[in-house]
Amino acid sequence: MRITILITGASSGLGAEMARQFAAKGHNLGLCARRVERLTQLQADILQAYPQVKVSLKELDVNDHDAVFRVFDEFKTEFGSLDRIIVNAGMGKGGSIGTGLFKHNKATIETNLVAALAQCEAALEIFRAQNDGHLVTISSISALRGMPRAMTAYAASKAGLVNLTEGIQADLLRSRSPIKVSCIMPGFIRSELNEKVKNTPFMIDTVPGVKAMVKAIERERPSAYVPGWPWCVIAFLLKRLPLKIVMKMG
Repeated sequence: MRITILITGASSGLGAEMARQFAAKGHNLGLCARRVERLTQLQADILQAYPQVKVSLKELDVNDHDAVFRVFDEFKTEFGSLDRIIVNAGMGKGGSIGTGLFKHNKATIETNLVAALAQCEAALEIFRAQNDGHLVTISSISALRGMPRAMTAYAASKAGLVNLTEGIQADLLRSRSPIKVSCIMPGFIRSELNEKVKNTPFMIDTVPGVKAMVKAIERERPSAYVPGWPWCVIAFLLKRLPLKIVMKMG
């Protein structure tokens, strides 16, 4: 069955590859990001390969919160309804706390958590009006523990996103809403965000990594570590290992 999916941060990395893979399944796409020129190329590539799908583009900086609500509503009006909204836009700048990198750490938390809140608010307004929909947040395996150096603010922001998503799930469960909510926690998947990181254990390439993400999203489960192997095992250990061992993983 063809559905309509809105993806933020779709101009590169995991977002762009999710767009390609969902298009291959015949789904219509609403894609938004700051870099419109990249979205335009992505649209052309998708339509050449899958001319039967509809791909709509809009410029969006998710830190412009008023624009988030406006753009989401514009997609809703254009398509008539939105079946799935994937809160994917994010960043990973930063460094050890207290080393003069507050600007970058602040930007990471604002983008990954505060802007994600705006996206969730806008998505749920649409889904509540429809009484249907599937909200997906893209967190990270790093959300499970505090991380050192450049990962500190990033991991904190992703942990906040996990709790935000679970809070939304709890709220909808209380009201017996048919709206579905999923939190996807990828392990190390190669993307533009981490392309300069070397010698990372269990890192996999973008295409197979996103294939695992898409499979988890379509299952519509409340949460998922992806790929399942080895990250389900690593997640179990991360929650229980002493911090000295966890530090070596950052």
